Amino acid sequence: MRGVILTCALLMAAAAFAEPVPFAPTAADAVPAAILGKGSTPLGTAVGYFPASPKTKGYLTIPAGSGKHGAVILIHEWDGLGERVRQVADAFAAEGYVALAADLYSGRTGGTPEQNMALVKETLADPKQIIANLDAAVKFLKARKDVSGKVAAIGWCYGGGVALSFGLDGVNHEGTAMFYGRLVDDPERLKHMHHELYGTFAGLDQTIKPDEVRHFVDALRGAGVENDVHIYDDVKHGFWLYVDRDPKANTAPALDAWQRLKAYLARTLK
Repeated sequence: MRGVILTCALLMAAAAFAEPVPFAPTAADAVPAAILGKGSTPLGTAVGYFPASPKTKGYLTIPAGSGKHGAVILIHEWDGLGERVRQVADAFAAEGYVALAADLYSGRTGGTPEQNMALVKETLADPKQIIANLDAAVKFLKARKDVSGKVAAIGWCYGGGVALSFGLDGVNHEGTAMFYGRLVDDPERLKHMHHELYGTFAGLDQTIKPDEVRHFVDALRGAGVENDVHIYDDVKHGFWLYVDRDPKANTAPALDAWQRLKAYLARTLK
């Protein structure tokens, strides 16, 4: 009973402070302003969605309009839940999704590569805690009256690998989308994935190399997992979330990846 009361209290607090994001889907030739470095002040609110960890504070943003919506969980990069991820969460709300940006670092963020890596190592040393965190995020979203009951997890870099792990080990959710991130190439392990997987990778990535991605796709096929995985040849790791780092190279592939992602979420969550 206490858990039910706590969940209701969290939902009421979230509803009280999250300003709805106007419905404004991107045009066919546009990407979210957030990934161009032109995002506006976030409209959502901080929420405690993981009762086992009071320091964990996610970011909830909701779309304007009545009715039920699909939901997405955004999983941050190695530096933690920062402003750009909040802005991207608002972009998903503008597309009509309830978005919860998860916090896997218990309210902390890194400021240097060394700090980031320390946080990565700390959390990856306890993968069950990561899964418990994201399971709680799914429970939080599915308990909301404005959520249809369908949830997808989306992650970048560190978060991309976490999204894949969550797709294999988490409670039932309906979608997994990964941008870069650690891979699994064991077909028997991948048989634990029970929904289509979306993947975007970079041809010039020195961490997750194209050959590794191709082996991953072969393993997905061997496991019978439907997938939409694409390698964009002339871009580097991180190209999608930070198009503004090299707009000339990144804009066109980022647009294609975004349109693929929109189509994936439409068929997965609606």
